[in-house]
Amino acid sequence: MARVRSVLQNVCSALLLLAVGTEALKFDIQAGSGHDSLSRRCIRNFVAKDMLVVVTAIVDGYKGDGMQLNMHIMDAAGNEYGKPKDIAGEQRTVFTSHADAAFDVCFENILTGNKYVQNPNRHVELDIDIGADAKDWAAVQASEKLKPVETELRRIEEMVGEIVSEMDYLRHREQKLRDTNESTNNRVKWFGFLTTFLLVGLWAWQIMYLRAYFRSKHLI
Repeated sequence: MARVRSVLQNVCSALLLLAVGTEALKFDIQAGSGHDSLSRRCIRNFVAKDMLVVVTAIVDGYKGDGMQLNMHIMDAAGNEYGKPKDIAGEQRTVFTSHADAAFDVCFENILTGNKYVQNPNRHVELDIDIGADAKDWAAVQASEKLKPVETELRRIEEMVGEIVSEMDYLRHREQKLRDTNESTNNRVKWFGFLTTFLLVGLWAWQIMYLRAYFRSKHLI
């Protein structure tokens, strides 16, 4: 038991280090018609239900420079969380997830044709904060009059709670998949038995039919 607890602590520590050390995703998106693959880019992430999510996009350029960069946030369950158009500078979208599902943050860079564009590209810095990372801890510290150490401990506590919840969710999914696998194997087993019995019955019927036929023809 102590060994399992030690392993879990090491896993939680590693995940916390990864969460703290995560930087914004940076990429360039070429301008085009908006329907081709070069002018459209989607970033996918998974979020649990009722989780706070903050999507921050910092885009270079300016409105009216011959390009229109649109952003669309939607999850796999069909819930739409934001669709700002013609963004430039910093664009922040805050929402609470409605389902346990993956969500996509999609960008499309469209040439407007208003003016000639020498370098038809937009540089995007995307930062996605989920759960404890999405909270404004400075405001929490000021409102509850916490010390910096207490604020950091509160943040780590919530992150560990999210990790535990994620592990419970994965364990529940694994149990459902195992039950489905066992049910499928059971059905395949009985289907195999039924097929075998049908083949044996067909074989017996063919033998009886051939014997009756040959006797009717006085061959045996």
